[in-house]
Amino acid sequence: MLDRRQFLSTAAGGVAALSSPLAFRGDLLAQIEKAPALPDRFLLDKNEDAFWAEMRKQFIIPDDEIYLNNGTVGSSPAPVLRAIFDGYNTTEKLDQQEPEDYPIWGYAAWNEFRDPLAAFVGCKRDEIALLRNATEANSYIANGIDMKPGEEVLMTDQEHPGGEHPWNLKAKRYGIVVKKLTLPRPVKDAAQVLNLFNDAITPRTRVIFFSHITTFSGVVLPAKELASLARSKGILSAVDGAHVPGMMRLNVTDLGCDMYSASPHKWLQATKGTGFLYVRDEVIDRLWNTIATEGWDEVKIRAERFQRIGSSNVPALWGLRASIKLATDIGIDRIERRHRQLGDYTLDGMKKRGAESWTSPDPALRCAIVTVNAPPVNRVDLENWLWKTHKIRIRGGAEPSKLRLSTPYYLQKKDIDSFLEKFDEYKREKNIAGPLSGHSDLTICATI
Repeated sequence: MLDRRQFLSTAAGGVAALSSPLAFRGDLLAQIEKAPALPDRFLLDKNEDAFWAEMRKQFIIPDDEIYLNNGTVGSSPAPVLRAIFDGYNTTEKLDQQEPEDYPIWGYAAWNEFRDPLAAFVGCKRDEIALLRNATEANSYIANGIDMKPGEEVLMTDQEHPGGEHPWNLKAKRYGIVVKKLTLPRPVKDAAQVLNLFNDAITPRTRVIFFSHITTFSGVVLPAKELASLARSKGILSAVDGAHVPGMMRLNVTDLGCDMYSASPHKWLQATKGTGFLYVRDEVIDRLWNTIATEGWDEVKIRAERFQRIGSSNVPALWGLRASIKLATDIGIDRIERRHRQLGDYTLDGMKKRGAESWTSPDPALRCAIVTVNAPPVNRVDLENWLWKTHKIRIRGGAEPSKLRLSTPYYLQKKDIDSFLEKFDEYKREKNIAGPLSGHSDLTICATI
């Protein structure tokens, strides 16, 4: 227990620390300020590996760490972090020109943020609402669609809890029916998926809900074809696109879906707590608000009414805008190509180790997430061993042997090689010999 002298000494030290601007700002700003200028775009054509190696310097992840979990959350690079701080510096002064202008998000159109986002995902500004993540957007979708007891929503068995459970809540509360179809492991081709959905549709099906890229296996489902199938039968289509922005090119208008949700904090490496809901203009008036405040029933503001949630974190939107600019400047097609190349590289490495691929053999149905069946590896044990022994951070799943590895675009092939070498070392140390077999699965996300 501190006596009075010790307490005063401790308190004085705390005040002294707070009086130092650098200490008050903390280590984060200092690290951001140390980040070098972004590499020139021409370097992509001259030396891709050198370009991505330079991009690694934009992240404050320690040099000795290999981070392989963008499937859960990405690390925001310096331009995004800098934009967030700029946002706070601007909004927290509370010196806006008009006395009724406040940086509280909840009652504004925020078109300076919606416009670049709409352009990036291929829709009109009035069709998009700024939310916090895909889970929130999926809840808006499930809560907002009128359905009667016994009417059905059709989904796969590979949905994220943030996509599935809003419908389970609706089923428990209102008596709708949640129907799941089982996706093959692996999905052979798009026709296989379309046939499964088509055969599962009944006269009571009102909504088809599916992940554009599933978090479980990383299969890229044929979203455009599924949306067309739904439209042809008078069924609404809602897509959980949490993994898509920043991983691959996205044009929601071209997809033809009615609703689309996403979490840009993953592959776009945007601010945590930024997401969006797209609602096709022809469908907006059919979707009820989940949160009601001023403007909830104003038809003229279109999708904006879904983002009116009261005060929130506007500087986060500055970071989202910066992440969109960064991806656009690099080129989303170049990013997607990198994803596919390193995804295949990782898959080949695991197959050479005797793993069974659960990733689709169709190149169009895979991108930055690779899944292999790799027993008898124990996921929890391997995850802890890799992190505590070698500073390699991965993610698993509900299944005892499921691993997921996400490789952000700034990684080099040598980082994946390092993981593969440590994977071999782990097997030797645990006396796991010979080809892998059984029912475990290893999920690898290549986000390059």
